[in-house]
Amino acid sequence: MANGVYVAAVNRVGREGKLRFWGHSFVAGPFGEILACASGERDEIIIVKCDLSKIEETRQSWPFLRDRRIDAYGYLRSRFIESFDKH
Repeated sequence: MANGVYVAAVNRVGREGKLRFWGHSFVAGPFGEILACASGERDEIIIVKCDLSKIEETRQSWPFLRDRRIDAYGYLRSRFIESFDKH
């Protein structure tokens, strides 16, 4: 919801060795609402129509990206790169 876009979260279902996969893949809309959810018991394909105009509508209603602090990004990026280079 904070980014105001559609999200497709995919998870397989069933067992593989000692691992159990829970399934319940889903598609969420720009407001964070669940639009469709797959089973946790069997393989499924879910198809969801995504109205891309809802993205702009969501971003106008919930302006999280408008209020971001891009002036802080440089410092965050430099800290990440410095710590990454040390490893």
